Amino acid sequence: MFGKRLTAIAVLILGLGFGYFVYNTEMTGSWPFKLGLDLSGGTQLVYRADLSRIKAEDVTDSMEALRDTIERRVNLFGVGEPIVQTETGSSLAGAGNEQRLIVELPGITDTQKAIAMIGQTPVLEFRMLKEGASVPTTMSSTTIENAFEPAAITGKELTSASLEFQGQSGIAPQPVVVLHFNAQGSQTFADLTAKNIGHYFGIFLDGRPISVPVIRDSIPNGQAVISGGFTAEGAKELARNLNYGALPVPIELISTQTVSGTLGGQAVKDGILAGLWGVGLVMLFMIVWYRLPGFIASVALLGYIAAVLVLFKLLSVTLTAAGIAAFILSIGMAVDANVLIFERIKEELRSGKHGSEAISDGFARAWPSIRDSNFSSMITAVILFWFGTSIIKGFALVFGLGVLVSMLTAITVSRTFLFALGLNASHGFTRFLFGSGISK
Repeated sequence: MFGKRLTAIAVLILGLGFGYFVYNTEMTGSWPFKLGLDLSGGTQLVYRADLSRIKAEDVTDSMEALRDTIERRVNLFGVGEPIVQTETGSSLAGAGNEQRLIVELPGITDTQKAIAMIGQTPVLEFRMLKEGASVPTTMSSTTIENAFEPAAITGKELTSASLEFQGQSGIAPQPVVVLHFNAQGSQTFADLTAKNIGHYFGIFLDGRPISVPVIRDSIPNGQAVISGGFTAEGAKELARNLNYGALPVPIELISTQTVSGTLGGQAVKDGILAGLWGVGLVMLFMIVWYRLPGFIASVALLGYIAAVLVLFKLLSVTLTAAGIAAFILSIGMAVDANVLIFERIKEELRSGKHGSEAISDGFARAWPSIRDSNFSSMITAVILFWFGTSIIKGFALVFGLGVLVSMLTAITVSRTFLFALGLNASHGFTRFLFGSGISK
Protein backbone atom coordinates (compact mmCIF):
# COMPACT_ATOMS: atom_id res chain seq x y z
CA MET A 1 0.00 0.00 0.00
CA PHE A 2 2.87 2.37 0.83
CA GLY A 3 4.34 1.81 -2.64
CA LYS A 4 1.02 2.58 -4.33
CA ARG A 5 0.60 5.79 -2.39
CA LEU A 6 4.19 6.82 -3.10
CA THR A 7 3.52 6.26 -6.83
CA ALA A 8 0.34 8.33 -6.61
CA ILE A 9 2.22 11.18 -4.93
CA ALA A 10 4.92 11.02 -7.64
CA VAL A 11 2.27 11.17 -10.37
CA LEU A 12 0.59 14.12 -8.64
CA ILE A 13 3.89 15.99 -8.35
CA LEU A 14 4.63 15.28 -12.01
CA GLY A 15 1.25 16.72 -13.00
CA LEU A 16 1.87 19.81 -10.88
CA GLY A 17 5.28 20.14 -12.55
CA PHE A 18 3.67 20.01 -15.98
CA GLY A 19 1.17 22.68 -14.96
CA TYR A 20 3.90 24.95 -13.56
CA PHE A 21 5.99 24.52 -16.72
CA VAL A 22 3.07 25.57 -18.93
CA TYR A 23 2.19 28.54 -16.71
CA ASN A 24 5.77 29.76 -16.23
CA THR A 25 6.78 29.53 -19.88
CA GLU A 26 3.67 31.43 -20.94
CA MET A 27 4.11 34.18 -18.33
CA THR A 28 7.81 34.66 -19.11
CA GLY A 29 7.47 34.11 -22.84
CA SER A 30 10.43 31.72 -22.77
CA TRP A 31 8.57 28.93 -24.58
CA PRO A 32 5.22 30.23 -25.86
CA PHE A 33 2.66 28.21 -27.75
CA LYS A 34 3.03 28.31 -31.51
CA LEU A 35 -0.16 29.95 -32.78
CA GLY A 36 -1.58 29.66 -36.26
CA LEU A 37 -2.51 32.58 -38.48
CA ASP A 38 -6.13 32.69 -37.29
CA LEU A 39 -4.98 33.19 -33.69
CA SER A 40 -1.85 35.33 -34.04
CA GLY A 41 -2.90 37.51 -36.97
CA GLY A 42 -1.03 37.89 -40.25
CA THR A 43 -1.38 37.28 -43.98
CA GLN A 44 -2.09 34.17 -46.02
CA LEU A 45 -1.12 34.04 -49.69
CA VAL A 46 -2.33 31.29 -52.01
CA TYR A 47 -0.42 30.69 -55.25
CA ARG A 48 -1.15 28.43 -58.20
CA ALA A 49 1.93 26.71 -59.64
CA ASP A 50 2.34 26.57 -63.42
CA LEU A 51 3.52 23.01 -64.09
CA SER A 52 2.87 22.98 -67.83
CA ARG A 53 6.59 22.67 -68.57
CA ILE A 54 7.30 20.08 -65.88
CA LYS A 55 7.26 16.34 -66.55
CA ALA A 56 4.66 14.40 -64.54
CA GLU A 57 7.32 12.44 -62.67
CA ASP A 58 9.04 15.67 -61.60
CA VAL A 59 5.96 17.43 -60.23
CA THR A 60 6.44 16.32 -56.62
CA ASP A 61 10.13 17.26 -56.55
CA SER A 62 9.40 20.61 -58.18
CA MET A 63 6.69 21.48 -55.65
CA GLU A 64 8.98 20.52 -52.77
CA ALA A 65 11.73 22.68 -54.23
CA LEU A 66 9.23 25.52 -54.68
CA ARG A 67 8.14 25.26 -51.06
CA ASP A 68 11.74 25.21 -49.79
CA THR A 69 12.70 28.16 -51.97
CA ILE A 70 9.80 30.34 -50.83
CA GLU A 71 10.41 29.41 -47.20
CA ARG A 72 14.09 30.31 -47.53
CA ARG A 73 13.22 33.64 -49.11
CA VAL A 74 10.62 34.51 -46.45
CA ASN A 75 13.09 33.62 -43.69
CA LEU A 76 15.49 36.23 -45.04
CA PHE A 77 12.96 38.91 -44.12
CA GLY A 78 12.86 37.80 -40.49
CA VAL A 79 9.23 36.66 -40.43
CA GLY A 80 8.67 34.65 -37.26
CA GLU A 81 7.54 31.04 -37.77
CA PRO A 82 6.32 31.27 -41.39
CA ILE A 83 4.28 28.31 -42.64
CA VAL A 84 4.82 27.33 -46.28
CA GLN A 85 3.07 24.22 -47.55
CA THR A 86 1.67 22.68 -50.71
CA GLU A 87 -1.80 21.39 -51.47
CA THR A 88 -2.81 19.24 -54.38
CA GLY A 89 -5.46 17.07 -55.98
CA SER A 90 -8.04 15.63 -53.60
CA SER A 91 -7.43 18.31 -50.95
CA LEU A 92 -8.79 21.01 -53.25
CA ALA A 93 -12.45 20.87 -54.20
CA GLY A 94 -12.83 21.10 -57.97
CA ALA A 95 -9.12 21.75 -58.47
CA GLY A 96 -8.34 18.52 -60.31
CA ASN A 97 -4.56 18.12 -60.50
CA GLU A 98 -3.91 21.77 -59.72
CA GLN A 99 -0.99 22.41 -57.40
CA ARG A 100 -1.11 25.27 -54.90
CA LEU A 101 1.34 26.85 -52.53
CA ILE A 102 0.00 28.21 -49.22
CA VAL A 103 2.16 30.85 -47.52
CA GLU A 104 1.20 32.00 -44.01
CA LEU A 105 3.09 34.94 -42.54
CA PRO A 106 2.25 35.55 -38.85
CA GLY A 107 2.53 39.16 -37.77
CA ILE A 108 2.55 40.54 -41.35
CA THR A 109 -0.73 42.38 -41.94
CA ASP A 110 0.53 44.52 -44.85
CA THR A 111 -0.66 42.48 -47.84
CA GLN A 112 1.47 44.33 -50.37
CA LYS A 113 4.59 43.80 -48.29
CA ALA A 114 3.79 40.10 -48.04
CA ILE A 115 3.28 39.84 -51.81
CA ALA A 116 6.54 41.67 -52.43
CA MET A 117 8.44 39.10 -50.35
CA ILE A 118 7.37 36.38 -52.75
CA GLY A 119 6.68 38.11 -56.05
CA GLN A 120 10.20 39.37 -56.70
CA THR A 121 11.64 35.86 -56.80
CA PRO A 122 12.78 35.03 -60.35
CA VAL A 123 12.13 31.83 -62.29
CA LEU A 124 15.36 30.52 -63.83
CA GLU A 125 15.39 27.94 -66.65
CA PHE A 126 18.03 26.37 -68.92
CA ARG A 127 16.46 25.01 -72.12
CA MET A 128 18.03 23.35 -75.16
CA LEU A 129 17.09 24.52 -78.65
CA LYS A 130 15.00 21.83 -80.35
CA GLU A 131 16.57 19.69 -83.05
CA GLY A 132 16.23 21.44 -86.43
CA ALA A 133 14.88 24.68 -84.92
CA SER A 134 16.56 28.05 -85.31
CA VAL A 135 16.90 30.72 -82.68
CA PRO A 136 13.82 32.98 -82.94
CA THR A 137 14.52 36.59 -83.82
CA THR A 138 11.75 37.71 -81.48
CA MET A 139 10.73 35.67 -78.49
CA SER A 140 7.34 35.33 -76.89
CA SER A 141 5.90 32.54 -74.79
CA THR A 142 4.63 30.80 -77.93
CA THR A 143 7.91 31.02 -79.86
CA ILE A 144 9.89 29.90 -76.82
CA GLU A 145 7.67 26.83 -76.38
CA ASN A 146 7.91 26.00 -80.08
CA ALA A 147 11.67 26.48 -80.39
CA PHE A 148 13.04 25.18 -77.09
CA GLU A 149 12.86 21.92 -75.17
CA PRO A 150 11.39 21.78 -71.64
CA ALA A 151 13.72 23.07 -68.96
CA ALA A 152 16.64 20.73 -68.29
CA ILE A 153 17.81 22.72 -65.27
CA THR A 154 15.79 25.10 -63.09
CA GLY A 155 16.34 27.25 -60.04
CA LYS A 156 15.95 24.26 -57.72
CA GLU A 157 19.46 23.09 -58.70
CA LEU A 158 21.01 26.51 -57.99
CA THR A 159 23.06 26.94 -54.81
CA SER A 160 24.41 30.47 -55.29
CA ALA A 161 24.93 33.32 -57.74
CA SER A 162 27.68 35.93 -57.70
CA LEU A 163 28.60 39.11 -59.57
CA GLU A 164 31.89 39.01 -61.47
CA PHE A 165 33.59 41.08 -64.15
CA GLN A 166 34.91 39.25 -67.18
CA GLY A 167 36.49 40.45 -70.43
CA GLN A 168 39.26 39.92 -72.94
CA SER A 169 42.55 41.73 -72.91
CA GLY A 170 42.21 45.32 -74.06
CA ILE A 171 38.43 45.31 -73.53
CA ALA A 172 36.83 46.75 -70.42
CA PRO A 173 35.53 43.92 -68.17
CA GLN A 174 31.77 43.45 -68.34
CA PRO A 175 29.56 42.50 -65.39
CA VAL A 176 28.25 38.94 -65.52
CA VAL A 177 26.43 36.66 -63.10
CA VAL A 178 28.14 33.36 -62.31
CA LEU A 179 25.84 30.52 -61.23
CA HIS A 180 26.88 27.62 -59.02
CA PHE A 181 24.80 24.42 -59.09
CA ASN A 182 24.36 21.68 -56.53
CA ALA A 183 25.67 18.15 -57.14
CA GLN A 184 22.63 17.08 -59.16
CA GLY A 185 22.58 20.28 -61.18
CA SER A 186 26.33 20.10 -61.82
CA GLN A 187 26.03 16.55 -63.17
CA THR A 188 23.05 17.45 -65.34
CA PHE A 189 24.82 20.55 -66.68
CA ALA A 190 28.00 18.58 -67.40
CA ASP A 191 26.07 15.88 -69.29
CA LEU A 192 24.03 18.50 -71.15
CA THR A 193 27.06 20.45 -72.36
CA ALA A 194 29.05 17.30 -73.20
CA LYS A 195 26.29 15.88 -75.42
CA ASN A 196 25.34 19.12 -77.15
CA ILE A 197 28.63 20.76 -78.19
CA GLY A 198 27.92 23.18 -81.04
CA HIS A 199 24.22 23.47 -80.16
CA TYR A 200 22.35 26.47 -78.79
CA PHE A 201 20.70 26.58 -75.42
CA GLY A 202 18.71 29.35 -73.80
CA ILE A 203 18.93 30.85 -70.33
CA PHE A 204 15.52 32.25 -69.40
CA LEU A 205 14.58 34.37 -66.43
CA ASP A 206 10.84 34.81 -65.72
CA GLY A 207 10.10 33.56 -69.23
CA ARG A 208 12.41 36.11 -70.88
CA PRO A 209 15.63 35.14 -72.68
CA ILE A 210 18.75 36.38 -70.92
CA SER A 211 21.26 34.67 -73.15
CA VAL A 212 21.20 32.07 -75.97
CA PRO A 213 24.83 30.95 -76.28
CA VAL A 214 26.41 28.13 -78.25
CA ILE A 215 27.92 25.30 -76.21
CA ARG A 216 31.61 25.37 -77.11
CA ASP A 217 32.86 22.75 -74.69
CA SER A 218 31.79 20.54 -71.82
CA ILE A 219 31.45 22.39 -68.50
CA PRO A 220 32.09 19.85 -65.73
CA ASN A 221 32.61 22.26 -62.80
CA GLY A 222 28.96 23.06 -62.18
CA GLN A 223 29.18 26.74 -63.14
CA ALA A 224 27.35 28.78 -65.74
CA VAL A 225 27.75 32.40 -66.76
CA ILE A 226 24.85 34.73 -67.57
CA SER A 227 25.99 37.66 -69.69
CA GLY A 228 23.40 39.90 -71.24
CA GLY A 229 24.75 43.42 -71.45
CA PHE A 230 24.10 44.05 -67.78
CA THR A 231 24.99 47.17 -65.92
CA ALA A 232 26.93 46.53 -62.72
CA GLU A 233 23.85 47.43 -60.65
CA GLY A 234 21.57 45.22 -62.78
CA ALA A 235 23.89 42.21 -62.50
CA LYS A 236 24.20 42.78 -58.74
CA GLU A 237 20.40 42.88 -58.36
CA LEU A 238 19.99 39.72 -60.45
CA ALA A 239 22.58 37.84 -58.38
CA ARG A 240 20.89 38.99 -55.17
CA ASN A 241 17.46 37.86 -56.34
CA LEU A 242 18.78 34.50 -57.49
CA ASN A 243 20.46 33.98 -54.13
CA TYR A 244 17.11 34.63 -52.48
CA GLY A 245 15.96 31.58 -54.39
CA ALA A 246 15.17 31.11 -58.05
CA LEU A 247 11.82 29.38 -58.39
CA PRO A 248 11.74 26.01 -60.14
CA VAL A 249 8.28 26.82 -61.57
CA PRO A 250 6.29 30.03 -62.16
CA ILE A 251 3.59 30.87 -59.63
CA GLU A 252 0.44 32.99 -59.83
CA LEU A 253 -1.16 34.71 -56.84
CA ILE A 254 -4.83 33.68 -56.73
CA SER A 255 -6.00 34.79 -53.27
CA THR A 256 -4.99 36.73 -50.18
CA GLN A 257 -6.37 36.80 -46.68
CA THR A 258 -5.42 39.08 -43.82
CA VAL A 259 -6.25 38.40 -40.17
CA SER A 260 -5.74 41.28 -37.75
CA GLY A 261 -3.82 40.72 -34.54
CA THR A 262 -6.84 41.99 -32.58
CA LEU A 263 -9.14 39.40 -34.14
CA GLY A 264 -6.59 36.66 -33.50
CA GLY A 265 -6.17 37.70 -29.87
CA GLN A 266 -9.92 37.65 -29.37
CA ALA A 267 -10.09 34.15 -30.85
CA VAL A 268 -7.49 32.98 -28.32
CA LYS A 269 -9.43 34.51 -25.42
CA ASP A 270 -12.69 32.96 -26.64
CA GLY A 271 -11.03 29.57 -27.02
CA ILE A 272 -9.52 29.69 -23.53
CA LEU A 273 -12.85 30.82 -22.03
CA ALA A 274 -14.70 28.01 -23.80
CA GLY A 275 -12.14 25.51 -22.55
CA LEU A 276 -12.38 26.73 -18.95
CA TRP A 277 -16.17 26.59 -18.96
CA GLY A 278 -16.15 23.17 -20.56
CA VAL A 279 -13.62 21.68 -18.16
CA GLY A 280 -15.26 23.29 -15.15
CA LEU A 281 -18.74 21.98 -15.98
CA VAL A 282 -17.41 18.51 -16.76
CA MET A 283 -15.53 18.36 -13.45
CA LEU A 284 -18.61 19.57 -11.58
CA PHE A 285 -20.73 16.86 -13.18
CA MET A 286 -18.16 14.16 -12.44
CA ILE A 287 -17.87 15.12 -8.78
CA VAL A 288 -21.63 15.47 -8.22
CA TRP A 289 -22.54 12.27 -10.06
CA TYR A 290 -19.61 9.96 -9.28
CA ARG A 291 -18.50 11.48 -5.97
CA LEU A 292 -15.05 10.27 -4.91
CA PRO A 293 -14.16 8.54 -8.21
CA GLY A 294 -15.43 11.66 -9.97
CA PHE A 295 -13.09 13.82 -7.91
CA ILE A 296 -10.21 11.46 -8.72
CA ALA A 297 -11.13 11.66 -12.42
CA SER A 298 -11.16 15.47 -12.23
CA VAL A 299 -7.65 15.51 -10.77
CA ALA A 300 -6.52 13.10 -13.51
CA LEU A 301 -8.23 15.33 -16.08
CA LEU A 302 -6.22 18.35 -14.93
CA GLY A 303 -3.05 16.27 -15.21
CA TYR A 304 -4.08 15.19 -18.70
CA ILE A 305 -4.61 18.81 -19.76
CA ALA A 306 -1.21 19.84 -18.40
CA ALA A 307 0.54 16.89 -20.08
CA VAL A 308 -1.03 17.63 -23.47
CA LEU A 309 -0.16 21.33 -23.28
CA VAL A 310 3.46 20.40 -22.51
CA LEU A 311 3.45 18.13 -25.58
CA PHE A 312 2.14 21.00 -27.70
CA LYS A 313 5.07 23.11 -26.60
CA LEU A 314 7.75 20.42 -26.93
CA LEU A 315 6.54 19.25 -30.36
CA SER A 316 5.96 22.83 -31.61
CA VAL A 317 2.37 22.04 -32.56
CA THR A 318 0.79 24.99 -34.35
CA LEU A 319 -2.45 25.77 -32.54
CA THR A 320 -5.37 27.10 -34.56
CA ALA A 321 -9.02 27.73 -33.66
CA ALA A 322 -9.78 24.29 -35.09
CA GLY A 323 -6.97 22.82 -32.99
CA ILE A 324 -8.40 24.33 -29.80
CA ALA A 325 -11.77 22.79 -30.69
CA ALA A 326 -10.07 19.43 -31.18
CA PHE A 327 -8.36 19.73 -27.80
CA ILE A 328 -11.64 20.46 -26.04
CA LEU A 329 -13.20 17.49 -27.87
CA SER A 330 -10.38 15.23 -26.67
CA ILE A 331 -11.11 16.32 -23.08
CA GLY A 332 -14.61 14.93 -23.57
CA MET A 333 -13.06 11.67 -24.75
CA ALA A 334 -10.98 11.51 -21.56
CA VAL A 335 -14.10 11.93 -19.42
CA ASP A 336 -15.94 9.30 -21.45
CA ALA A 337 -13.26 6.73 -20.60
CA ASN A 338 -13.61 7.48 -16.90
CA VAL A 339 -17.39 7.14 -17.08
CA LEU A 340 -17.02 3.64 -18.55
CA ILE A 341 -14.55 2.69 -15.81
CA PHE A 342 -16.68 3.98 -12.96
CA GLU A 343 -19.82 2.28 -14.24
CA ARG A 344 -17.91 -0.99 -14.43
CA ILE A 345 -16.57 -0.50 -10.88
CA LYS A 346 -20.11 0.15 -9.66
CA GLU A 347 -21.29 -3.12 -11.24
CA GLU A 348 -18.46 -5.00 -9.53
CA LEU A 349 -19.41 -3.49 -6.17
CA ARG A 350 -23.03 -4.50 -6.67
CA SER A 351 -21.94 -8.07 -7.35
CA GLY A 352 -20.41 -8.22 -3.86
CA LYS A 353 -16.76 -7.43 -4.55
CA HIS A 354 -14.94 -5.01 -2.28
CA GLY A 355 -12.20 -2.39 -2.53
CA SER A 356 -9.22 -3.09 -4.77
CA GLU A 357 -10.80 -6.20 -6.30
CA ALA A 358 -13.77 -4.20 -7.63
CA ILE A 359 -11.48 -1.44 -8.91
CA SER A 360 -9.13 -3.91 -10.62
CA ASP A 361 -11.93 -5.86 -12.31
CA GLY A 362 -13.75 -2.66 -13.25
CA PHE A 363 -10.70 -1.30 -15.09
CA ALA A 364 -10.03 -4.67 -16.74
CA ARG A 365 -13.58 -4.95 -18.09
CA ALA A 366 -13.76 -1.32 -19.22
CA TRP A 367 -10.42 -1.45 -21.06
CA PRO A 368 -11.58 -3.25 -24.27
CA SER A 369 -14.33 -0.67 -24.85
CA ILE A 370 -11.98 2.24 -24.12
CA ARG A 371 -9.27 0.77 -26.34
CA ASP A 372 -11.55 0.17 -29.33
CA SER A 373 -13.23 3.57 -29.05
CA ASN A 374 -9.96 5.48 -28.82
CA PHE A 375 -8.23 3.46 -31.53
CA SER A 376 -11.06 4.16 -33.95
CA SER A 377 -10.80 7.88 -33.11
CA MET A 378 -7.03 7.85 -33.70
CA ILE A 379 -7.48 6.05 -37.04
CA THR A 380 -9.91 8.79 -38.05
CA ALA A 381 -7.37 11.42 -36.98
CA VAL A 382 -4.64 9.78 -39.09
CA ILE A 383 -6.91 9.70 -42.16
CA LEU A 384 -7.86 13.36 -41.69
CA PHE A 385 -4.19 14.32 -41.30
CA TRP A 386 -3.12 12.34 -44.37
CA PHE A 387 -5.76 13.62 -46.77
CA GLY A 388 -6.89 16.92 -45.23
CA THR A 389 -6.00 20.53 -45.96
CA SER A 390 -3.82 22.56 -43.59
CA ILE A 391 -6.71 23.49 -41.27
CA ILE A 392 -7.93 19.89 -41.10
CA LYS A 393 -4.38 18.64 -40.52
CA GLY A 394 -4.09 20.89 -37.48
CA PHE A 395 -7.39 19.62 -36.10
CA ALA A 396 -6.39 15.99 -36.72
CA LEU A 397 -2.95 16.33 -35.11
CA VAL A 398 -4.27 17.94 -31.92
CA PHE A 399 -7.19 15.53 -31.71
CA GLY A 400 -5.00 12.46 -32.26
CA LEU A 401 -2.46 13.51 -29.61
CA GLY A 402 -5.25 14.36 -27.18
CA VAL A 403 -7.03 11.03 -27.61
CA LEU A 404 -3.79 9.07 -27.16
CA VAL A 405 -2.82 10.88 -23.97
CA SER A 406 -6.39 10.77 -22.62
CA MET A 407 -6.50 7.01 -23.03
CA LEU A 408 -3.24 6.59 -21.12
CA THR A 409 -4.22 8.95 -18.31
CA ALA A 410 -7.66 7.36 -17.86
CA ILE A 411 -6.17 3.89 -17.51
CA THR A 412 -3.05 4.73 -15.50
CA VAL A 413 -3.54 7.93 -13.52
CA SER A 414 -7.11 7.35 -12.32
CA ARG A 415 -6.26 3.73 -11.51
CA THR A 416 -3.16 4.74 -9.54
CA PHE A 417 -5.08 7.28 -7.44
CA LEU A 418 -7.97 4.91 -6.71
CA PHE A 419 -5.67 2.10 -5.58
CA ALA A 420 -3.68 4.53 -3.43
CA LEU A 421 -6.81 5.34 -1.40
CA GLY A 422 -7.07 1.75 -0.17
CA LEU A 423 -10.75 2.12 0.74
CA ASN A 424 -13.18 -0.74 1.29
CA ALA A 425 -16.43 0.33 -0.35
CA SER A 426 -18.57 -2.45 1.07
CA HIS A 427 -20.61 -0.40 3.54
CA GLY A 428 -21.15 2.91 5.33
CA PHE A 429 -19.78 6.23 4.16
CA THR A 430 -17.18 4.70 1.83
CA ARG A 431 -19.99 2.87 0.05
CA PHE A 432 -21.70 6.22 -0.46
CA LEU A 433 -18.48 7.76 -1.80
CA PHE A 434 -18.28 5.05 -4.49
CA GLY A 435 -21.93 5.37 -5.44
CA SER A 436 -23.29 7.52 -8.24
CA GLY A 437 -26.23 9.77 -8.95
CA ILE A 438 -29.00 9.40 -6.38
CA SER A 439 -28.03 5.83 -5.48
CA LYS A 440 -26.05 4.87 -2.39
